[in-house]
Amino acid sequence: MTDELGAIIGLSNSLGYLLPAIIGLESMGIPSPGETALVLASILASQGKLQIELVILIGAFSAIMGDNIGYLLGRRFGRGVFTARGPFQHHRVRAIDAGDRFFDRHGPKAVFFARWIALVRFAAAWLAGINKMRWRTFFFWNALGGITWAITFGLVGYFGGKAAAHVLTDIGIAGAILLVVGVLGGLIYLKLRDRDRARRS
Repeated sequence: MTDELGAIIGLSNSLGYLLPAIIGLESMGIPSPGETALVLASILASQGKLQIELVILIGAFSAIMGDNIGYLLGRRFGRGVFTARGPFQHHRVRAIDAGDRFFDRHGPKAVFFARWIALVRFAAAWLAGINKMRWRTFFFWNALGGITWAITFGLVGYFGGKAAAHVLTDIGIAGAILLVVGVLGGLIYLKLRDRDRARRS
């Protein structure tokens, strides 16, 4: 994580909410540190400077909106660019045909899991649009991925900080699910324990 991004920790409360909005730029295909921005905003929330609920909400909304813009741009312009006359046109057309078959079979899974893979998430929405995946199907699975991703990284940044978020990136979605279950299980255990103690006293 760069020193410049680390310096953002000193931002005011209102500007801090711009951090998760960066995710929208990344989702549209513009190189941006979306995941890092979400984690930093979550750390600010853990320090009491932001509200974690708003951080997660803005992060999820930005991810979904950015992906849908990328999808629409890919659907409107991408296919024409790939099939236009020019060098390697035959190979480009074959790639489009292969993409169509792939999204017909695995489109929902690809859209959902792409949100969790840093080097893939910015391209998945464009590819779904280029290969004319049904928008309703894309929107549902993209929204599901964006919401669960924002909740996961938001809570990990809030409770565990930067180190936990880096570990989460390394272990992937399976580890993310286990980590979230573990955190929620721990919170439930502590709440039940406190309730039991209150009843005994």
